[in-house]
Amino acid sequence: MKEILAALRWRDALDILLVAVVVYRGLVLFRGTRGIQMLVGLGLLVGGSFLARSLELWSVTWIFDNFWSFWAIALVVLFQPELRRALTGIGQGRLWLAFGGTRAAERAHIVEELVKTAHALSGRRIGALIVFERAGGLRYYVELGVPLDAIVSADLLETVFLPQSPLHDGAVIIQGDRARAAGCFLPLSRSPHTGRQLGTRHRAALGISEESDAIALVVSEETGRVAVAVDGHMETIPDPATLRQRLQELIEGVPAAPAPAPAVPARLKLGA
Repeated sequence: MKEILAALRWRDALDILLVAVVVYRGLVLFRGTRGIQMLVGLGLLVGGSFLARSLELWSVTWIFDNFWSFWAIALVVLFQPELRRALTGIGQGRLWLAFGGTRAAERAHIVEELVKTAHALSGRRIGALIVFERAGGLRYYVELGVPLDAIVSADLLETVFLPQSPLHDGAVIIQGDRARAAGCFLPLSRSPHTGRQLGTRHRAALGISEESDAIALVVSEETGRVAVAVDGHMETIPDPATLRQRLQELIEGVPAAPAPAPAVPARLKLGA
């Protein structure tokens, strides 16, 4: 081990770092898409090829060798949507920005717009369901909705959920700093502990929070109450200030404010 470390040059370390970055970006690119299943299938084929060669199964090896002869064309055909998205990201300069995640200023902007939206829709008793993607990919559900790819704003979100809008029944999914799609249909919660009084929006909010680490903000059209679903649990939010604080904890990573210590009553002086 010492000999290996002694022979390691700075170029070797840079080479390993670049390969790690490329592999990481590739996994992020395919995360949450149907392409990840095809990627796993290709990995199994590669493993089968090495296994057949090691066991000297020459007929199987011949089949694999002929398969890899046109692997480049096969990859372009199979992963055409992902490759197009990656090249578009490079052209727009967003690919390496995504490596560091959404910036703090963008996250703060999203929190404020979500608070404004929830407050406005709650006062008018207009139902809404907004999902914020975190580590778990939601591209499968994005592809089922209507593409938006718009800057997150309260005006946009309120317009989407107006009763006259054809997209008001589905969910809006936010990825990074963009509202990616609207009218998305989400899985309903299958938890036996879910109350019968919950409507479809609340069940969908719980369902997506059970299947991923996403944050779901839901507004009831019957009562106007605002709730946040995270990790399979529904939290009722009483006011905009509480909603802002909770979203800052979940999206911005701001630690929760400590609860004020109970006041200690002063002791009465006896015999005064």
